[in-house]
Amino acid sequence: MVYAFNWYNVGAVLALIGTSLHANAAQLGLVLGAFLVGVGVFQVPAGILDLHLGSRRTALTGLVVMGAAGLASAFSTQILDLILLRFLAGVGAAFFFSPALSLVASYFPSGQRGPVIGLYNGGFSLGGAAGVTAGAAIGLRFGWQLALGVGGAALLVMAVYNWVVLPREQTPRPERDRSRLVQTMGRVLRSRSIWALSLALTGFWAAVYIVAQDFVLYATKVHPAWGTQTAANIATVFIVMSFPGGPLGGWIAERGWDRRWVLALFAVGDGALIASIPLLGLYVSAGLFVIMGLFDGIVFAVLYLIPSYLPEIRGESLALGIAVINSIQVLVGSLVAIVFGYVAVLAGFTTAWVFVGALTLVLIPLVLLVAPNSAGIPRVTDSSASTVGAEPVTSKLR
Repeated sequence: MVYAFNWYNVGAVLALIGTSLHANAAQLGLVLGAFLVGVGVFQVPAGILDLHLGSRRTALTGLVVMGAAGLASAFSTQILDLILLRFLAGVGAAFFFSPALSLVASYFPSGQRGPVIGLYNGGFSLGGAAGVTAGAAIGLRFGWQLALGVGGAALLVMAVYNWVVLPREQTPRPERDRSRLVQTMGRVLRSRSIWALSLALTGFWAAVYIVAQDFVLYATKVHPAWGTQTAANIATVFIVMSFPGGPLGGWIAERGWDRRWVLALFAVGDGALIASIPLLGLYVSAGLFVIMGLFDGIVFAVLYLIPSYLPEIRGESLALGIAVINSIQVLVGSLVAIVFGYVAVLAGFTTAWVFVGALTLVLIPLVLLVAPNSAGIPRVTDSSASTVGAEPVTSKLR
């Protein structure tokens, strides 16, 4: 939750940063973009480091880096400083997310981890909503520096707290020679299922990112009578509703259905609703954003659960598998978000929303290239293959 707060509160105080540091729109765009570049580029290195250090140490290291960068951002005196620090915060975020999810999965056996992974992902929704509201409130009352500093300090506190309370993994990890490490990386990077998952949900990732970041701008320009605060409230509802959607999606995904179809069903529903945004009035928008947010939480919970049951993602390789998915989606999805902006300028917001919704629908069928993935039973291709949680949980703890 605190992680997401740090992501979203920067956007909430962006206008204040621009005024204080005399930055133009392009420079402010770099502030947001630098974070995403750090997140996208360093996901895979984080997964590789996880193989050496373990998920717990890698994730906590990421929290410290992100917190330190956030705290240092409060002392920025020029826009270049802030851009570099936001990039560093993105690097920290990359080293936290996938290893932390792998750590959470390792604590629960097959058939039981779905709701917990959904809850983990849902926490980002609450943190994002808090970042939008609290970040703006702190920034307006006390200045953007305090808004960023509070978020960074909170992450450092949480890093210490988690270091104390999180059960430790088996120490030391089994020794890996270089050839074994290369084999592990190759197995994950060659996985058709991982690449299919990544590309199938790239349009979806871009669509929900655009809704969270650009809906207020769209409503302000196209529906000025709604008011900025009303538009912001609708966008916040979308973010908040992802929280109950996460555990719900994890629960549904453990009921025995093929998770590929669960993923496709709710992603297609969200894509269709996003394409219809320019056709909706105020009250219908508010109601449908509740549904869209719920579907968003369900989709991401199932997306992150599926790799934990793939035979090629064997135990400690889960972080690397999720890192590949995140890296592709963040980097490609960010480009889609940029295209959305250009389409909105050249052809109008109606065309832009239809474009991103249609892209979501076009890419979703790729999920059928993922290996069948159902029930709580791992699919094993040989006697040596195992998945996270297939072994007793205590084997990963001291």
